[in-house]
Amino acid sequence: MEALARKLGLRTNPTIFFTSAGIMILFLVVLLIAPGPIGEAFGAGREWIVTNLGWFFIFGVTSWVAFLLWVALSRFGAIRLGGNDAKPAYSNISWFTMLFAGGIGTVLMFWGVAEPISHFSSPPRPNVEPYSVEAADDAMSFAIYHLGLHTWAIFTMPGLAFAYFIYRYDLPMRFSSVFYPLIGDRIYGPLGKTLDVFAILGTLFGVAVSIGLGTQQINAGLTELFGIPDAVITKVLIIAILTAVAVGSIVAGLDSGVKRLSNINIGMAVGLMVFVLFTGSTVFLLRAVVETFGLYISNLLPMAFWNDTLASYTGDDGGWGWQGGWTVFYWAWTVTWSPFIGIFVARISRGRTIREFVLGVLFAPSIFTLIWFAIFGWSAMQIDGIGPEAREALGEQAGVLSQAVGESVPLAMFAFFENFPGATLIQGLAVVIVAIFFATSSDSASLVVDMLCTGSPDPGPWHQRVFWGVSEGMLAAMLIVLAGDAGLTALQEVITVVGLPMFILVFAMMFALFRGLAQEKLSEVRVGSPPRPEQL
Repeated sequence: MEALARKLGLRTNPTIFFTSAGIMILFLVVLLIAPGPIGEAFGAGREWIVTNLGWFFIFGVTSWVAFLLWVALSRFGAIRLGGNDAKPAYSNISWFTMLFAGGIGTVLMFWGVAEPISHFSSPPRPNVEPYSVEAADDAMSFAIYHLGLHTWAIFTMPGLAFAYFIYRYDLPMRFSSVFYPLIGDRIYGPLGKTLDVFAILGTLFGVAVSIGLGTQQINAGLTELFGIPDAVITKVLIIAILTAVAVGSIVAGLDSGVKRLSNINIGMAVGLMVFVLFTGSTVFLLRAVVETFGLYISNLLPMAFWNDTLASYTGDDGGWGWQGGWTVFYWAWTVTWSPFIGIFVARISRGRTIREFVLGVLFAPSIFTLIWFAIFGWSAMQIDGIGPEAREALGEQAGVLSQAVGESVPLAMFAFFENFPGATLIQGLAVVIVAIFFATSSDSASLVVDMLCTGSPDPGPWHQRVFWGVSEGMLAAMLIVLAGDAGLTALQEVITVVGLPMFILVFAMMFALFRGLAQEKLSEVRVGSPPRPEQL
């Protein structure tokens, strides 16, 4: 493998690189040959996990939120990620935009209207009347719960662990480095390489699913705007064009490429949000933003521990009801992204204290998410009609967005903008924003996968980085061409099942991080020199 790597001009760990690439290709071939059986097998696995271990996911993410807040507010919060004199490489604004764009920007565009409307028309809790005031309050609370502090805790936990062990112990920038306090120098052996390969595959397949879903939304927008057919060839062309943009950003690097795209994208997204605020019911929405903070704070603790325990007594399927298909799925899917987002966040956060890191990564994107959902979600529900009197006054227009979401989730945002001035222009802008979020996520993931292979924050050769960017695009495109919706569905089932071992590994990160922090009191341990395993 080393000879082949030299011949190809690669600067990477050959075992990790070629094993990851080989398994990706092999799995893709098998998936394309028999997407149905694979989907059924992993679907059964997912159902078992949701039914028997759903409580573990819900308790786990909540425990991570609590642990992270404790670390930030404890004496450990003053520890600087890097040398004691290290300074942040990026301004707070650039840092935040890269956090957001590399994280869940695409998800907010996809679900900003669709999720609140879904919960509004089909309330999560029993005995709540659809389209009622109570249903609207619950819809906002659950939407923000799914994409607020808890989602960012899934990214912050590995991100902090990566940053701490890589910058304080001067270990390679690899997934396995986080487990140094638990397995010692075995991070350099077969066990460590296995962990690294697993993290790379989870990132690749998780990004492929996101690309597939983002492509559906872009295609839906182009169909709405220009009548371009919703077809396989259209989706492939979309993937090809945006992969080319992502590759250009990859070649440019983190500072020139990802940073620039992130800053442009977050500016456009904020502009879109401000447009909805001031062309919609402005006073209503300003009141709603303030009220939504209260809703989230008052409902956060009950939601964080709600396990739908009585679902089997209320007639819902499988004893889990609504939550099994939403919250548990969210956490299992999101955790497959955690190595990618975690190491990306660590890479852009050198020089910050643990307190700055945790509070910034947890709260800054969560606050933006809350405001985003408050503006888009409440606007959508107001258009749909909140309460019987409003729905009666709207007449045939009542429930128009609920119907759109029921027919096509990717079309929800575009149906929403039809109710605003300059609808065509705004729909076009939304397509561009989704496309740039798409490209930013792809180039961020490619740079991270390359780091996981090289073990260094410094970029590898450009063709090495481009390989991963093209692989992500080809993976999504080939799934759409050769396996269609069945392939994407099967892949979603696969990464949900993969989410369980990844979830367990992130739990292990929490204990590894605690052991690492506990040894900070040892005077013989200095920055850049990992402690001996027997010291931990």
